[in-house]
Amino acid sequence: MGITGNDESVQPLGYNQKDPASFNNEAYIHSTASGVYQTTTKPTTDFSQDENKERGNWSGRFDFFLSCLGYAVGLGNVWRFPYLCYQNGGGVFFIPYVIMLFLVGIPIFFLELSLGQFSSQGPLTCWKFSRIFNGLGYGMVIVSALVGIYYNMIIGWSLYYLFASFTDKLPWEHCDPSWQFCNENFPLMSCNSTMGLNAYDNGTCYNGTDLLGIWDKKIAANNSIKQISPSEEYFNKVVLGISEGVHDMGGIRWQLALSLLLAWIIVFFCLMKGIKSSGKVVYFTAVFPYVVLIILFVKGLTLDGHKEGIEFYLNPDYSKLLEPKVWKDAAVQIFFSLGASWGGLIALSSYNRFHNNCFRDALIVSLGNCVTSFFAGLVIFSYLGFMALKQGVEVSDVATDGPGLAFIVYPEAVTLLPGAPFWSILFFFMLLTLGLDSQFTLMETVLTSIMDLYPKVLRPKKTWIILALCITMYFLGLTMCTNGGMYMLQLMDTYAGGWAVLFIGLLETICIAHVYGAKRFMKDIGLMLGVEYAYGWPYWMACWMALSPVLITVSYQYYSLVGLYRFRVLIREVKLA
Repeated sequence: MGITGNDESVQPLGYNQKDPASFNNEAYIHSTASGVYQTTTKPTTDFSQDENKERGNWSGRFDFFLSCLGYAVGLGNVWRFPYLCYQNGGGVFFIPYVIMLFLVGIPIFFLELSLGQFSSQGPLTCWKFSRIFNGLGYGMVIVSALVGIYYNMIIGWSLYYLFASFTDKLPWEHCDPSWQFCNENFPLMSCNSTMGLNAYDNGTCYNGTDLLGIWDKKIAANNSIKQISPSEEYFNKVVLGISEGVHDMGGIRWQLALSLLLAWIIVFFCLMKGIKSSGKVVYFTAVFPYVVLIILFVKGLTLDGHKEGIEFYLNPDYSKLLEPKVWKDAAVQIFFSLGASWGGLIALSSYNRFHNNCFRDALIVSLGNCVTSFFAGLVIFSYLGFMALKQGVEVSDVATDGPGLAFIVYPEAVTLLPGAPFWSILFFFMLLTLGLDSQFTLMETVLTSIMDLYPKVLRPKKTWIILALCITMYFLGLTMCTNGGMYMLQLMDTYAGGWAVLFIGLLETICIAHVYGAKRFMKDIGLMLGVEYAYGWPYWMACWMALSPVLITVSYQYYSLVGLYRFRVLIREVKLA
């Protein structure tokens, strides 16, 4: 099969030999010999009627766009990108990030939107032109399902904190007397022997057998002893009831089980009618986070220390550009941030009308996601600068990523603000909407894929299928409601959507560019856009055929080597233990 796509043995995208009339949304004529592409129907502009009667389409002009934007802009934009930015050279990180965005992220984003829209098929069934690649679809669905299981637990935590914020005094504002190492109960103090106090070599101070506090922070830190903030104690002991390790899972915590149940109930009612219902919900859930980020940013600029926090976030370190890790982090973040190669983009675009401008949508959503990540970093670090100033420490001492930022650092920061409950409610409601958008698409990916396998039997039972999925995934997620649930979540987060996504991205570029044919695919896109070839086709072909696969391969190799090294270190530590 050549790159021109003239091999007649490879069927058109979405073609079904057993039911040719079902191909696409239109009467479609494709002659590989003459290169003739034409349709016999005009673009549908009436959104009150479905162009694809059997499968259905988005019922609003902006339903698809906002769904894509909500899927791409998720929790990772708020709690992962800012941390990666400061860790990898500050403002310099934008150089590899933007390069990876234009050479890997946007090309694959555009490829998946075009593939789903042209074939009108989900990630499981859009590979009919070359069935040897059907495994790609199964890989996408498995990744989305696994991530959907633990992602809703994070939404459950957001609900827990949201309800806990409806009070006049936040419960993580001060230490509980039972929290021994909480900073209010375990202060930094002078340990004077003349007062009957004993200064231990590990940096702690005792009065007889009673532990009083720390007399030297640095020595104590070298002995793995530190003061713990009330917000960290609250998260670990009250919310999670965290155990010592994954070997001690403990029992199910009913508060978390109820929070997770509520999260799945919300997902079910928003998806019970498929895209017809979720397409309306995203008008709020996709826009509201931007409103909150702007409000939080304006407030952040009024806080003392915000300038130092933002400078720390953007301070450039050009030497970082020589480190392979920086480029690997940029590539991986592009995949995670845009949601490329997870199957969600194919599932969402499969409900588009045939002549939707997917080229425009791909560019706007991809660039919008990048700008949102940058802006979220400004917001977060303005508060981290304020928090560092209040505590008398460096910004690096309070900067972190992941759940630690969302459920420990920021909750602590809001306790320092006047009207703390209001800002807490605002922040966790924003987290809730950010998470729901991504969760909708993860579930829609699984749902669409299942229904595309047996459309005539399953599509009339769509509501029952989504109910069965929500119930099944709720029970699978109960392991994360136990005392060791955080360890289970971290395991799934590390392995469910890590190297597998890079590998899927590599194979799908090879499949489209070198099996189906890059030039042939360009003509297919041109057919949808009403032109001979897609806009900027030399650039897209160069990326799909060479640049994107090469960059993904290099990133994948580095990712694999780092993972192998960590595994060997872990095995060595276990043997030594």
